Amino acid sequence: MAVKDVLLALTTYPDPTPVSAVEEAIAFASAVGAQISAIACAVEIRAPGSFLADMVMDIQAMAAAESRKSATNAESLLTAFRDAAEKQGVFQDRILDRCLKPEVPELLVEYARLRDLTIVPLPEGDNVEQWCAEAIIFGSGRPTLIIPQPRRRADSFALDTVLIAWDFSRPASRAVADATPILQKAKRVTVITITNEKVIETPRSGAELAKHLARHGVQVALDTVDAEGRAIGDVLRSCVASRNADLLVMGAYGHSRVRDFIMGGATKSMIAQPPLPILLSH
Repeated sequence: MAVKDVLLALTTYPDPTPVSAVEEAIAFASAVGAQISAIACAVEIRAPGSFLADMVMDIQAMAAAESRKSATNAESLLTAFRDAAEKQGVFQDRILDRCLKPEVPELLVEYARLRDLTIVPLPEGDNVEQWCAEAIIFGSGRPTLIIPQPRRRADSFALDTVLIAWDFSRPASRAVADATPILQKAKRVTVITITNEKVIETPRSGAELAKHLARHGVQVALDTVDAEGRAIGDVLRSCVASRNADLLVMGAYGHSRVRDFIMGGATKSMIAQPPLPILLSH
């Protein structure tokens, strides 16, 4: 199924999503032939009241001011998004919602479940945004595109070179299936299999994947890279840099512990420090 309905998750508090990330998300939608909507949540900040705190400073007034700040950021971002998306001819909808700060991830998951793909701009080292990204990746049932901020490259989003991190696993297979409409629009696609890192169940997986993608009009090059004792995240970063890749497609690994997801090493590493836009599926 083609990617036609894309959602951009915008952050309004404490710092708003950079306009550059909005523009990159719009460029992605244009590149894949999709329409794009954006959601921004005006978060309500509730401060625990206490007589002593109110004697020293007006905590409730401070919380109200922060809530207004979030609402202002939401309106400003959605206006900038609409103007830029309409200019590119890809605007679909702008969504303004309201909720408490801890409720934001679940709200985004609900909207993401009803879209082909959700884009999450991800500032490096921002634990709050990583929390939202993880919730969408593991809770939406749909692919998630994380976009690093600030952007590592000066040029705009392109689909010249796409890498697939392939290990014959269920998450990797799901990611390839979700990414196929995007791969069809790429100029070059390379399947990277990392050896001496984990046991791959069959030696034929890369060749068979190439045949499968060729039936969908995607011609790929197969490549193997020796881990040489390096962490998987470091190997992937090296592959991305050496091939000047525009997009990485990979499975998201994790298992549930009650409602929390414990991420696999590669997933955790790449989300914490994404070197380029990464499409993840779980």
